[in-house]
Amino acid sequence: MLLRSTYLGVTNVFALLRLLPRGDGDKDIEILALRHQITVLQRQLEGRRIQFQPADRVLLAALLHALPQPTLRRLRLLVRPDTVLRWHRALIARHHAAASRPKRRGRPRTMTSIRLLVLRLARENSSWGYRRIHGELLVLGIKVAPSTVWEILRDAGLDPAPERTATTWADFLRAQATASLAADFFETVTLTGTRLYILAVIEHATRRIRILGATAHPTAAWVTQAVCNLAMDLNDSASTARYLIRDRDGKYPAFFDAVLADAGITTVRSGVQIPRMNAIMERWIYTCRRELLDRALIYNQRHLLHALREYEASYNTHRPHQGIANTRPLRPLPEPITDPDQLTHLTVHRRDRLGGILREYEHAA
Repeated sequence: MLLRSTYLGVTNVFALLRLLPRGDGDKDIEILALRHQITVLQRQLEGRRIQFQPADRVLLAALLHALPQPTLRRLRLLVRPDTVLRWHRALIARHHAAASRPKRRGRPRTMTSIRLLVLRLARENSSWGYRRIHGELLVLGIKVAPSTVWEILRDAGLDPAPERTATTWADFLRAQATASLAADFFETVTLTGTRLYILAVIEHATRRIRILGATAHPTAAWVTQAVCNLAMDLNDSASTARYLIRDRDGKYPAFFDAVLADAGITTVRSGVQIPRMNAIMERWIYTCRRELLDRALIYNQRHLLHALREYEASYNTHRPHQGIANTRPLRPLPEPITDPDQLTHLTVHRRDRLGGILREYEHAA
């Protein structure tokens, strides 16, 4: 017993002498490594093999790699020093592999100013779907994908396509768009109960609308004068139209087709109760009712003509049209904004027509 105590005392003295020249940093590293090994031992059950988890290997490799090999070999480790060095080489290899791997970059997030503008357009115009908002952004020179507008509205809890309808017919009309016009009568009622009839013509290729007039009595003389004005307008604008589609309404006199024939335009009558044969005109009438007539109180014929002229100007010069890639009939789309600073500081003003029934957005001067 005395001999063993003497041996342990001499051994500890030499161990203390060996620690004296070492710095505090090396001692701290050794203490942390030994403490972690005790933690590993405490996790093991009796009679089971000691297992180092990946996190244990990373910690020990990071702690012990800075120690010189002679010091590392003198430590009391549960594994061989060569094993610790191998763990460290594997850690460094994974680090270099991750650093050299090309970074994957997804699509950049839409600017906050654009997201706020999309939500503003949606909240101020409850009937606009994501396609209509996308077209309005293109008019402002802001180029984003329609799917981006959809995601912005969906993330904000707004319906991306309110009251959205779809049509699958019009292949023939699209093929003949550059040479086709369409005309139709539709009616509205004033506050006094007077029924007024409106005659309008639309160009298939450009979606330009021409409102020929409104009257309570669409007589043959009135319709003939309206179509004469149309023929002169088409001639002045160098129109390439060669066909005009209309229904079989009795309001069209025989002179209607004769005046168009003199102008080189052939009249094509649609079938009985087949509105799809004049789908573009019918769709415009629906749009005019939804955006204007159903939202305005019409006093008399003069007031109706004023409202229709305002709607015609907005429709032809500002409103984007989905059927022609969101362009405008009388004005091309501006060049997309590419300057990030300009997109970051968007200042968009709203112009109201007819007391706010029609709204147009444009950049501040």
